[in-house]
Amino acid sequence: MTGLLRRIAGAKPTRPIDAGAVGLADVQANGWFQRATGELAPGFRITVGDTVLDVGCGGGGMAAFAAAMGAAVIASDVDAACIAAIRAQLGHDRTRSFKAFVSDSTPLPVADETATRIICTEVLEHVADPPAVLAELVRVGKPGALYLLTVPDEAAERVQLGIAPPTYWKRPNHLRIFSRAAFGELVADAGLVVEKRLSVGFFWSLWWVLFWAADQEFGAPEAPLLASWSRTWQALMETGKGDDIRRALDAFMPKSQVIIARKAA
Repeated sequence: MTGLLRRIAGAKPTRPIDAGAVGLADVQANGWFQRATGELAPGFRITVGDTVLDVGCGGGGMAAFAAAMGAAVIASDVDAACIAAIRAQLGHDRTRSFKAFVSDSTPLPVADETATRIICTEVLEHVADPPAVLAELVRVGKPGALYLLTVPDEAAERVQLGIAPPTYWKRPNHLRIFSRAAFGELVADAGLVVEKRLSVGFFWSLWWVLFWAADQEFGAPEAPLLASWSRTWQALMETGKGDDIRRALDAFMPKSQVIIARKAA
């Protein structure tokens, strides 16, 4: 199951209004993917001096953002097709360091204290041993390194329990649901200091409900039900109360819970 943030970062809309375009605009309105400031997420700035490790890079949208900021980039994913795609996308540019490899992250083939920015979005719910993966992420971070970590939010996942097919809850898809408290404890137990918590993606929480209702196929054009939702959400966001409504609903039932944390210096 492709992660929310990785999927929308690499989205290539096929028409003026679709989920990829609306979802990307949604997170940008929340302060994500801000090229002017270098912020991949609010409080997670990437500069030319950074070495960025994107674990579970998926379609490569976040790694591509880091590369656009001039950072050295290391990307890993368990899916060889994802690594082939990101190599094709970024590997031709010889002006900065770039590496990509297939790995399940236990262990990561990366030296100790390598990265200043570590990204791991919508990955930990898929792995057999989240503390082991987090331990690897901490190992490869430099002292003072900043971490962007996300997992599906408990509220949205509880809805999925009642409607998603059984394969949603089997390897290689979601193996567990993290409560907000459990996610924070997991990060703190790994030795990281939590600096900020964010919630994002109510649009996608409901989109997935409609996905199952419409019998949507992955990779196919959006069914009318989903396309209608994308248009409705965009129209809602264009009203004078759109920002307030988005913030309230993101807090109520976000698709992703986000932690920005730091390794002790």
